[in-house]
Amino acid sequence: MNKVVGVISDTHGLVRPQALDTLRGSDLIIHAGDIGTPEVLDELNAIAPVFAVRGNVDTGAWADNLPVSEVVQAGDKLLYVLHNLDELDLDPLAAAMHAVITGHSHRPMMREQDGVLYFNPGSAGPRRFTLPVAVGRLRVCDGRLEGEIIKLDV
Repeated sequence: MNKVVGVISDTHGLVRPQALDTLRGSDLIIHAGDIGTPEVLDELNAIAPVFAVRGNVDTGAWADNLPVSEVVQAGDKLLYVLHNLDELDLDPLAAAMHAVITGHSHRPMMREQDGVLYFNPGSAGPRRFTLPVAVGRLRVCDGRLEGEIIKLDV
């Protein structure tokens, strides 16, 4: 079963049209925290089902029900989602996770370690310093998990 997973993080209340356009066609969307406002989730939910975790700026009653971490199944792959990689609270390999998805740093990152994909799409919200504005895409295809970071032209 092939799946396309849109990955977004650190919107800080700003949903750019370029991000929405890039996420269209996703089977599901993961928001790795620092959402900013509940309206962000509403806009993403209009595209595909959303799994979101709470980031350090996600405060207030609207964010109370957001988990700090989440396990998301995409096809036959298990994805562990949390906002800050420094707060990883499990051994992904021992927990049979295929990927760890994070945000927080605003810095896009994709690397594999011990067969686990570590993936941060970067920030899709307000630009920070000279870092790119970006989102990510994961593809589950023929038993493989492939990641892509997409820099947005903003």
